[in-house]
Amino acid sequence: MLSAASRPYIAASVPVLREHGVAISRCFYQRLFAAHPELKNIFNMPNQESGKQQQALASAIFAYAANIDDPAALAPVISRIVQKHVSLGIRAEHYPIVGKHLLAAIAEILGAAATPALIAAWAEAYGLLADALIEEERKLYRALGVEPGEYRAVTIVRKQKESETVSSFYLQASDGAALPPFQPGQYISIAVNVAELALRQLRQYSLSDAPGSGHWRISVKREEGSPAGLVSNLLHDQYQEGDVLLVSPPCGDFVLAPGDLDTPLVLISAGVGVTPMMSMLHGSLLESPQRPVNFLYATLDGQHHPLKRELRSLMLQHGQMQSYVAYERPAANDCVPQDYQQQGFLSLATVPDSLLPQNAAYFLCGPAPFMRAQRNALLARGVPPQRIRQEVFGPSLLEHLQ
Repeated sequence: MLSAASRPYIAASVPVLREHGVAISRCFYQRLFAAHPELKNIFNMPNQESGKQQQALASAIFAYAANIDDPAALAPVISRIVQKHVSLGIRAEHYPIVGKHLLAAIAEILGAAATPALIAAWAEAYGLLADALIEEERKLYRALGVEPGEYRAVTIVRKQKESETVSSFYLQASDGAALPPFQPGQYISIAVNVAELALRQLRQYSLSDAPGSGHWRISVKREEGSPAGLVSNLLHDQYQEGDVLLVSPPCGDFVLAPGDLDTPLVLISAGVGVTPMMSMLHGSLLESPQRPVNFLYATLDGQHHPLKRELRSLMLQHGQMQSYVAYERPAANDCVPQDYQQQGFLSLATVPDSLLPQNAAYFLCGPAPFMRAQRNALLARGVPPQRIRQEVFGPSLLEHLQ
């Protein structure tokens, strides 16, 4: 617990961090990479160039300061951070390095306002957070049976085009051993050497198939002309069947709640956000074949609708399942109601009430603006907020704390 002496300094930091958070984050990363360039292998460097990483850290610092006396509010954020850190191979020895350069950045940006008492308070606060993360990450590494930064080799045994922009990669352990189990909704990190950066880069991809199928599947979207798609595009262009990838164990807490198999399930996604939803759909159908599942999806048109045939096949096999699709700009050969039911962006205001029951468990995945819109629409319909889960990374993870 933060000491009484430090608490006023952290509380006073909240408005300061609102104003200077991004500048502090930018200064921090400059210092960190100058002193430890090897850590560029862990961080998403295109996000550094775009400023997304700095914004994410600024949001995290502000959220921590604003909620330091509210462990219940911070708990879900801590859980997500722990899962992400384990997928990246973060180690305990990284935390003192980060702390050193974070405090130095605060001192540099705030100047005379960064009194010794303020820096000492932040050193205490950071130490408490680091200790909590280290302990939780240690537990997760042990539960997964891996050492920090340990990746296993998997072979691409099948590569399948799913839409104009999405291809699936079917993976099996290169040593012939069984892959560890995963929970529907989890992701793996993939480590790829990027020649143009002279770095190894890590990216997270949701597992998109049923658990227990004897393989892992990721369904990857090509991001033309976007630095954020650097690794995804390499997978599309340079990796074929028979090639080997290095991957982390499955991580993530955006999963179906165990033991809650009788509650109706509503899965709402857009774009490549469909990938964890397909895994959840498979998982629910396997574990509780009678559970009602409503699958709502939004994309550009039929040519950009990944896993479309798979979804239709599941609907034919399972009468308790319903789907509802919105195409933003349907193509000439896209037909209502066979291919889609709504034109334009997905609007829950016009979705039949039967697809959005009050007592359902709701899961959202897709671009942050999409999830905000759907969450707000569900709340407006009277769905309790505790029934809504969403998969997010970066600044969006902290929106509810700010």
